[in-house]
Amino acid sequence: MASAVEQMAANTSWAALGKATDLRNRIFFTLGLLVVYRLGTYIPVPGIDGTALRQFMEQAGQGIGGMVSMFTGGALGRMGIFALGIMPYISASIIVQLLTAMVPALEQLKKEGDQGRKKINQYTRYGTVALALFQAYGLAVSLEAGDLAHDPGWYFRAAVVITLVGGTMFLMWLGEQITARGIGNGISLIIFVGIIAEVPAALAQFFASGRSGAISPAVIVGVILMVVVVIMFVVFMERALRKITIQYPRRQVGMRMTEAQQSHLPIKVNPAGVIPAIFASSLLLLPTTIATFSQAGSTGPIMSTILAYFGPGQPLYLLFFAAMIVFFAYFYTHNVSFKTDEVADNLKNQNGFIPGIRPGKKTAEHLEYVVNRVLVLGAAYLTLVCLMPEILRSQFAIPFYFGGTSVLIVVSVTMDTIQQIQSHLLAHQYEGLIQRSQLRGKGKARKRKGPARR
Repeated sequence: MASAVEQMAANTSWAALGKATDLRNRIFFTLGLLVVYRLGTYIPVPGIDGTALRQFMEQAGQGIGGMVSMFTGGALGRMGIFALGIMPYISASIIVQLLTAMVPALEQLKKEGDQGRKKINQYTRYGTVALALFQAYGLAVSLEAGDLAHDPGWYFRAAVVITLVGGTMFLMWLGEQITARGIGNGISLIIFVGIIAEVPAALAQFFASGRSGAISPAVIVGVILMVVVVIMFVVFMERALRKITIQYPRRQVGMRMTEAQQSHLPIKVNPAGVIPAIFASSLLLLPTTIATFSQAGSTGPIMSTILAYFGPGQPLYLLFFAAMIVFFAYFYTHNVSFKTDEVADNLKNQNGFIPGIRPGKKTAEHLEYVVNRVLVLGAAYLTLVCLMPEILRSQFAIPFYFGGTSVLIVVSVTMDTIQQIQSHLLAHQYEGLIQRSQLRGKGKARKRKGPARR
């Protein structure tokens, strides 16, 4: 028998969206901020030679157009004020989470509740400013080296640094507002919109290459089929669960005795979601960006080495990418998304236990064993989805960026957003039921008559 919550969720229809005023306002608020973000990608950084930039991007688009354009929504190709994208914030989050797991003071701060989380978020913002300053200055120097500035010098560097750092901080604020007052997942939605916005132009270029004969029809059909298969595979793996049986003994609640109950603890095959792919990609973003811009002028030996070994499709790039995905899959799962110690303590406090396993430490060890085994499949799935398109793209020389990371982000964020909307609709249904029950109770009270007079 399905529970009342499951029946209500099954009966939830999108027609109820018109009645859910709060949800509708949240959706409009989110769309408005995303439009602001897209407009900002077209506002140029001052002092850039637009003609030279367009010529350079036409030549270097194959080397830089992949991972960089994916996270900036094309802002880097146009050198907009959001050219750095949200990557400094993600990189700062990685560093703070790593330090939280290693530094006892930060770990204790994380356990202090809302105040501790606010303090950690403040440290993350400070780290974002520091990383954005470093990346913006490196990009300004690279632009000067590539003869893409009208008036090179310290004034140009200061203008670029102030503009790009301000754009990144504004993007971080937009993401926080979408998370708090919109439909959630603000940072992921910003990356999602950046990817979707670049898809039409990439498809047009891809099919134009097919018409000109640069790509055979068989490759075009194969790429389309591969995209469909990858999307289906991602949806299947993101919904895959490993269920652990949980037993609740008989207990007395008030004046009655409840029967023993059996439930399941669901563990996703990929508990970390799309976070490992985003973290790994962000670590590869900076050297590729600076090295590519620096090659527009005189290419130094260091930048040449970076491009030769860590360029998209190179063996060391793929190896480092895979290693980072596996590392962040385990790290993020054990430290953020599924903490086995906390889950075991919660089960013990609720008098729940896994059949055959003692509550407490033994339960935590069993959960850690199960999660580690499940993560082998989850990390392998993420690595396969992210690397296979990279390998095929380098082998077949597809002229637009088709990456597994972009497909993974689009599918995962779409599923999470739909789930968020359904949760809001379900909450709206609960509020409607409560209001109707209160009105029904008041109506019965009014209809009740007093004793008849004699």
